[in-house]
Amino acid sequence: MASYRRDLAVRAAVAQGLLATGAPETAGAPGAPDPAGTPGPAGTSGTTGPASSTSTTGPTAPARPLGTPGPPVVALLDTAGIRASAAALNRAFAAVTRAEVLHAFAVKACPLVPVLRLLADAGIGAEVASPGELALARAAGLPPSRTVLDSPAKTPAELREALALGIAVNADNLQELARIDALVASAPTASPLGLRVNPQVGAGAIGALSTATASSKFGVALRDEGAREAVVQAYLDRPRLTRLHTHTGSQGVPLTLMAEGVRAAYELAEEINAKAGRRQVDTLDIGGGLPVNFSSEEETPSYADYARLLADTVPGLLDGRYRLVTEFGRSLLAKHGTVLARVEYTKTSGGHRIAVTHAGVQLATRTVYAPEAWPLRILAYDSEGRPRAGGVTVQDVAGPACFAGDLLATGRALPLLHPGDVIAVPDTGAYAFAHHYAYNSLPRPAVHGFTVADDGTVSFATVRPGQTPEEIVAEAGGAHADALVR
Repeated sequence: MASYRRDLAVRAAVAQGLLATGAPETAGAPGAPDPAGTPGPAGTSGTTGPASSTSTTGPTAPARPLGTPGPPVVALLDTAGIRASAAALNRAFAAVTRAEVLHAFAVKACPLVPVLRLLADAGIGAEVASPGELALARAAGLPPSRTVLDSPAKTPAELREALALGIAVNADNLQELARIDALVASAPTASPLGLRVNPQVGAGAIGALSTATASSKFGVALRDEGAREAVVQAYLDRPRLTRLHTHTGSQGVPLTLMAEGVRAAYELAEEINAKAGRRQVDTLDIGGGLPVNFSSEEETPSYADYARLLADTVPGLLDGRYRLVTEFGRSLLAKHGTVLARVEYTKTSGGHRIAVTHAGVQLATRTVYAPEAWPLRILAYDSEGRPRAGGVTVQDVAGPACFAGDLLATGRALPLLHPGDVIAVPDTGAYAFAHHYAYNSLPRPAVHGFTVADDGTVSFATVRPGQTPEEIVAEAGGAHADALVR
């Protein structure tokens, strides 16, 4: 169903002019051979399901008239898919506990205000890790009661703002606890307060993302000499500390390791409460980091898989004594975003067929620099947005940036691409087009949400307009052009 909606959206985006397609003027007449010696973009393939028509509704709809060429790269978000993921998360935990649960979206995964508003409407809060992310959450209408602040480097000003607003704060270390003590002494707060601990249970497949290693920069390392005792004493000395936070999950981390990290935090909470002689810790923030399957349409592992594993591994966590907070990000958004880009040229080099497109390092930065850890699928469409059919050909898919390694895929078997075709890069809803890497001053792409009606009609709404050359100049100090020569 997700692929059906995406195919309709691609076709509609081309028809609507959200994405400029068609062979460039220098490509020659239709059907003329391209530099690789293959037919031009005259070849077509069929579509499945009802023909898609487009409509735009509301003040956020794209203003570009039908038929007006758009940019060569654009991003799409499937709003129905995002709502479905939020509902699946809520169902998964409701099935294993009656305790109050706040699911707080990790804003870092997709820092776009309309996305945060959509998730809030679906019952999801916000986990923020900077003043900027807090500002985004507030702009989206997230109340303090549904916002959590985490960060390893909070400034006094950042803490002061959060405490004044009553936002839940997880301190990263004992020094930060002392800083919070001083702030609270001068200005009492309603903020729930907690401390992040590192259970040191080990790394996943991607070391740079693993947060629970022996030497991770996050939290208080529980297995270091004297650390556990210091944490327990910190709670006994501060009755206001009522939360305990840990985060073991990330891409490449198995669910069993995530559950072990949660169990370590639960056992620490039990120890603190026993020594305090009361239920001082009443909330466990278990973080997020559910991995995403980037190799197919299948959404695995599921939230239900993880919730059931927690029920088996840490049954006391879910018996109703503790309120819970989660901080999922990638798993809520990744599957529901797609980058579309025009194929500008095709060529051969050293026997390799290469399709040069407008999507590369500026959008899929992790894939370009670490392709083994972050492979992405590539889907091929013709210049009218129809899925390309026919025999596959091994080819490289390159981006527009001026360095040789700007490749989305190397040696990928795909229907042969032609100038004016469209590639779709699925599973890019998190940590991709919302995290622009301004190599070559390439512009940030427009982002549009889409919905598909029962009759196949596709409606778009602008989430973020594309960046203009004037905005690039302004961002690059254009207003201060003479600053260094005066």
